[in-house]
Amino acid sequence: MSLFDKRLADIHSELKKKELSVTDLANESLARIREVDKDVQATLLVDEEAALSQARALDEKLAKGTEDLGLLFGLPAGVKDNIVTKGLQTTCASKLLSNYDPIYDGTVSQKLKEADALVFAKLNMDEFAMGGSNENSGFYPTRNPWNVEYVPGGSSGGSAAAMAARQFFFTLGSDTGGSIRQPAAFCGVVGLKPTYGRVSRYGLVSYASSLDQIGPLTKNVEDSAFVLQAIAGHDSYDSTSADVEVPDYLSALTGDVKGLRIAVPKELLGEGIDPQVRDAVLAALKQLESMGAVWSEVSMPHTKYAVPAYYLLASSEASSNLARFDGVRYGVRADNAENLLDLYMESRSQGFGAEVKRRIMLGTYALSSGYYDAFYKKAQQVRTLIIQDFEEIFANFDIVLHPTTPCPAFKLGEKMSDPVQMFLEDICTVTVNLAGLPAISVPCGFSDNGLPIGLQMIGKAFDESTILRAAHAYEQSTNLFPSKPQLGREEV
Repeated sequence: MSLFDKRLADIHSELKKKELSVTDLANESLARIREVDKDVQATLLVDEEAALSQARALDEKLAKGTEDLGLLFGLPAGVKDNIVTKGLQTTCASKLLSNYDPIYDGTVSQKLKEADALVFAKLNMDEFAMGGSNENSGFYPTRNPWNVEYVPGGSSGGSAAAMAARQFFFTLGSDTGGSIRQPAAFCGVVGLKPTYGRVSRYGLVSYASSLDQIGPLTKNVEDSAFVLQAIAGHDSYDSTSADVEVPDYLSALTGDVKGLRIAVPKELLGEGIDPQVRDAVLAALKQLESMGAVWSEVSMPHTKYAVPAYYLLASSEASSNLARFDGVRYGVRADNAENLLDLYMESRSQGFGAEVKRRIMLGTYALSSGYYDAFYKKAQQVRTLIIQDFEEIFANFDIVLHPTTPCPAFKLGEKMSDPVQMFLEDICTVTVNLAGLPAISVPCGFSDNGLPIGLQMIGKAFDESTILRAAHAYEQSTNLFPSKPQLGREEV
C-alpha cells in the first residue's frame, strides 16, 4: 500500500512506532510532485530544501519521544496561494503579487506549524480566488488528474488536483462561493467548508470578507476531521472569528446515521442538474435511507436568486478589498508611470487579469451612487431571505443534501468565453456561503466518461460534527473512496 493511501491516523501510528520517518514522508511527497506535477500543474512553488530541513528537525523531535507530537505531525501539506506563509511567496496566482514575500504567517499557517505539519508548497488557484475552473490563474491553468483535458474546478483547483494526484497528505483551500467544494467534487476528493468564523481568516488575502472561509481537502472524511481539529478555533487577530468551543470532531465519526433527518431541496435536483449527477445523488440518498436515515423533499424558494445576489455582494467586497493593490506598498509596480494616477492605473492594468478586472468593475458599479439601493442593498435582502430558508428547514431537519455541482467537470476552455455560464456553475454552492453555514462535498459516483461526481451535505451553524458524521457513514458504506486517477508510473 502506498503511503498516500493510508489514513492520517495510521501514519501517526507508524511514526510513533519508528516504522516510518518524517523524511520518508517528505521524500515521498517530493518524488510524487516531480513525477506528476508537470501534467497536473497544481503547484506554484515547492521549496524542497525547506521540506527536507523541516523533516530532519521533526525526526529529531521524534527521536526524543512521542509525548508532545502535534496532531498533524510530519505530514507534508500544500497550501492555497492566498494564505500568507512566512518564508514562502504568496502570490494569489497574480502577476501583481509575483514578488510578494510575506514577513508573517497567517493564523492557519501558524496552526499548521504548531501541529508539526510540513508546509513547503503553495498551490495554484484562480487569481485572487476569482473563478470556478482554475483557468484564471495568472500563471498557468491546473488540470484535472482524472483527465488532463478537463478543469479541476476553482478557485481552489490546485488544492483539489494536488490532493487527487496524491502529491500531499492533505491540502488547504479557501471557499467564498464553493471554491473548496466544487473542485473537490470535480477531482473526486473530500472538501470541507467550515462555518463562517470557525477558522481564522487572519492571513487569508481577502476576496469577499463576509463570505471567505478556509478549509481542508483530503482523501477521506476522517482525515478532514483531523485537519479541521488542528486549524479551528477563536483568534483574537480576526474580528470575524467566532468564540465558540471546538468539539472533538473525530469522536463524531460513529458510522451511525439512524434517525438522521435529511432535507433535499427540489430546486437543486430538477431542471439544470445533469441527469447523471441527479442519479448519483438519488442513489446516495437511497444508501443513506438503507442505513436508517430519513429524507424528505423541501423547497428553498429563493435559491433562484442566489447566484446574482452572490456575485453582486462578492464583487462589491472585492472592489473594496482589492483597492489596496496599487503598486505602492507591495506587489509589482509599473515602471512606465508619469505620475501617481498613472502609477495606480498602470500597475493595476498590468497586474490584474481579465476576470479580476471584471469583478472589480461590477462591484464598483454596484456600490456607486444611485445604484447602491438597486443592487447591493437588494442583494443583501436576498441574502437574508436565503438565511431564513435555511432556518425554516433546520427547524425540522438535521442536514440539507443535494449535488455539489450541477454537472461533472467540463473541458478546458469550454466556458471561458461565457462568464455568465461559468457563474451559473455555482448554483449549488453559493447559498451556503451567503448563510455562513458548514458544508462538505464527498464523492458519490462517476459520469459516463469517468469523471467524479460530488454529493454535498450542509449543516447548522457550528455543527460540523453532524455533516462529518453523515459523510463518514456514507463513505464507509461505499467503495468509491479508494478510487484514484491514473497518473505517473502506476495508480497512486
